[in-house]
Amino acid sequence: MIRVLLVDDQALMRAGFRALLDAEDDVQVVGEATDGVTGVELTRRLRPDVVLMDVQMPVLDGIEATRRISADPQLAAVRVLILTNYELDNYVFDALRAGASGFLLKDADPAELLQAIAVVARGEALLAPTVTRTLISEFVTGAPPGDPAAGREVLTAREQEVVELVARGLSNDEIAERMVISPLTAKTHVNRAMTKLHCRDRAQLVVWAYESGLIAPRRR
Repeated sequence: MIRVLLVDDQALMRAGFRALLDAEDDVQVVGEATDGVTGVELTRRLRPDVVLMDVQMPVLDGIEATRRISADPQLAAVRVLILTNYELDNYVFDALRAGASGFLLKDADPAELLQAIAVVARGEALLAPTVTRTLISEFVTGAPPGDPAAGREVLTAREQEVVELVARGLSNDEIAERMVISPLTAKTHVNRAMTKLHCRDRAQLVVWAYESGLIAPRRR
């Protein structure tokens, strides 16, 4: 059973999400919040598996709420899925930096929402290759440059290569094919890199790869 918390200031939006999720046998809506402060409080009290987090809300926005959830060691197992109205929303990259495991458009199909929740609940990041190659690159071009060598010393050359491929949008299977290794070995390299860099998931690994200068975003 995947336990979900809804955090959105629009009652109609929450009602729509709840109606969809309540119809699923393996999903349970454990609570609702209308602002970021309440969202953080309910997350601490209810410990949901996934928080569906709106961005623009009163009292405390979704970015700061996500940051507070991600910074709490007791909530390490909670995953935040950001909801946004626009594919190139200026808040998306900030949300990933804050610790979100991915994002979803509010007008996504019901099946896409359910899949997104399942993916994030498994501890994976909702970063499809198209997202990684376009949206992430788009926002990193305007991000302050990081220290090109920051954190690299903890990674082996093989792990750096794997992280670069993750940041370019390749799945574990694609990484395995590119590097001529097994998918399990690719997954092991990814997991070790996340552990060494203290990244919650692949989304954070992508952010680190760009901010550290391991790879440069493609400029248009």
